[in-house]
Amino acid sequence: MRFAWAALVLACVACTRPVDVTGSPSDEGCAPFLAALPVQILGETMRETVPTDASAAAWGDPPIIVRCGVSTPATLAMDSGLVEVEGITWFPEPLTNGTLFTTVGIRPVIELTVPRDYAPEVNTLLEVAPAVLAHTTTS
Repeated sequence: MRFAWAALVLACVACTRPVDVTGSPSDEGCAPFLAALPVQILGETMRETVPTDASAAAWGDPPIIVRCGVSTPATLAMDSGLVEVEGITWFPEPLTNGTLFTTVGIRPVIELTVPRDYAPEVNTLLEVAPAVLAHTTTS
C-alpha cells in the first residue's frame, strides 16, 4: 500500500512540473490563439510552461506541446503528404516517439508535438482546430 501511495505522489509531482519549451518563439500575434486553446486536450489538463513568455502551451504527461509563431519546416515540399482536419492543412512529420504537426498556409504558423502515448496522434488536431480557425489567417 505504501508503494502505491508513493507512486501516486510521484505521478502528481510530474504533472505539476512546468514543461520546458525553451526555443519557442515569443510572438505577440499568437496571444489570441493561445488564449482560445482548451483547458483539456484528450482528457489531459493544461500545464504551466517555461519560459513563461514563450508562445507555447502544454497538456499531460508526457506533454502534448503547441508552439505558435514557428517557421515553416524546411522539409515541407510540394509532394509532402499533408493531412486536412476541420479545413486546416497540417504537415505531419514522424518523430521517434510521436508526430510533429505543422500548419500549412496560415499565419501564424502553429506546431503541435503529440507523443505516441496519445495515438492516434491526429485526434489531437480536432481539439485545437477551433482555436486555430478563430485566430489565424490564410496566407
